[in-house]
Formats: sequence, structure tokens, C-alpha cells
Amino acid sequence: MSATMQDFLLGHEAVVRLAVFGGAFGVLASWQSIAPFRVSRYSRLARWWTNLALSGTSTLLVRFTLPLAAMGVAVWAEARGFGLFNLLGLPTVLSLPLSLTALDLLIYAQHAVFHHVPLLWRLHRVHHADPELDVTTGIRFHPVEIFVSMAVKMAAVAALGISPLAVLLFEIVLNAMAMFNHTNVALPPRTEMLLRCAIVTPEMHRVHHSVRRDEHDMNFGFNLSVWDRLFGTYLGGPRDGIEGLRIGLDAYPGLEPTKLLWTLALPFRGGAARALGKKAR
Repeated sequence: MSATMQDFLLGHEAVVRLAVFGGAFGVLASWQSIAPFRVSRYSRLARWWTNLALSGTSTLLVRFTLPLAAMGVAVWAEARGFGLFNLLGLPTVLSLPLSLTALDLLIYAQHAVFHHVPLLWRLHRVHHADPELDVTTGIRFHPVEIFVSMAVKMAAVAALGISPLAVLLFEIVLNAMAMFNHTNVALPPRTEMLLRCAIVTPEMHRVHHSVRRDEHDMNFGFNLSVWDRLFGTYLGGPRDGIEGLRIGLDAYPGLEPTKLLWTLALPFRGGAARALGKKAR
């Protein structure tokens, strides 16, 4: 990547983020509208309002409480030569792919931890409570979960000395891929199987949103599919077949997960959405 392009991306970070988000959202929303994998059973207006409002609230929370965020930490570390990659003085051609790979592994590991630590699962179940999957589910996360996730990412960026460019590119790709692999579309079988050799596809990730714990505790990847294969958390398909797959959480089968205030309060409600100590049989 040329220095001019890098300077442009970093100098227009907010505009670049918004442009890529808007473009990806528009394309994916149009695609699933034209050729949906499943016909919606719920009001799209209610679901989309809740999911988009959660995303907007999370963005504001991070901006006001962590004004530096991961990009700011990367700029700080680079200016001071702090962190592994900065200390090693690796050229961009090496540090950029290593940084993107390391951050993707971090997100995979963090996702698995959020499933297995009860307190963190209370936050993450907001994402899984969505009774249907579409492009907006990819940005449906509780604001507190986004805050925790950003704090972890900031620590990793500082420790590894990840460059501002790598952080920006990773966050753009992660956001677009999260929307892609939640999109309510079905790829041609051969195309889907070829793609999932490298990246997480909608069908691969759809299994992760099964109501069954032994299925939604698998396929944790967002970008690269290699981590699930490498660490033994890959599941090729649901037990009842993709057509018989039930989405969401059994504890919340009604309309409540489509309501904003109910969803914001979900992590603080008594009880859990699953038996935390036992997997479904």
C-alpha cells in the first residue's frame, strides 16, 4: 500500500469507516431482500430499529468513555516505539499481515471466552437472543460487551505494537465480515464450501446461532475459518440439517428480543438463557 493511500485512510478514518459500513450494509441488505434464505416471521422494522439502535449506542459509549479507542492506542504506541512489532522494527509488508492475523485470533478467543464465562455470557446472550438472522444481527451487541471488547483490543494493540493502519483495516474488515456472515442469504453449495475453507460463511456461522448449546458453542470465528478447525470448535452443520435449524435462545421465544429497552436490560435480568454448566444432549 502506497504512503499516499495510507495517509488518506488514516486522515479520513471516520469517513472511510462510514462509507465502507454504508456500502456493505446496503449491498448485503439488498441481497438478502432479493434472495432470502428464510422468510422473516417478525417485524423487520422492530428488529432493525433495536439492532441498529444497539449499534449506535455502543458507538457513542466507546467514543465518550474510551476516546482514544484502539486507533488512539496504536498511534500512541507507534510514536513511542512501544509494543512487540514496534520494538522489532518490522517492515509494513510483514507487520501488517501479522497484525491482522493476531487480531483475528484475539477476536476468536474472546468470542469463545464470552460463551464460557457466565458473567460475560450474560452480555453476549443479547446477540444470540435475536430470533432471526440478517445483516443487522452482525451489529447487534450490548453496549457493555462492546466496551469490554474494545478494552481487550486496546490492550492487545499496545502489547503487540500494532500500527494505526492495521487497526483501521482490521476494524473495517471485521465489521463488514460480521454483517456478511449473519446475512440471511444462501450461497450456492459449491461456492459456500470453497469459501468456508478460508473465511466464515453465512451458513457456517448460522450454526453458531442454534438454540442448542452444543451447536452455538461452536464456530466462533468471524473472519478466518482456520481458528475453529485448528482449535477443534468447527462444526460443519447442525444436527437437524440447515433447514431444521432453530435460531435464538429457547428461554426467550417471544417478541421481547425485538424490543430495545428489554434487550438493553437483558444482561441484568435474573436467570440465564441456558444451563451454563451443561450442554444440550
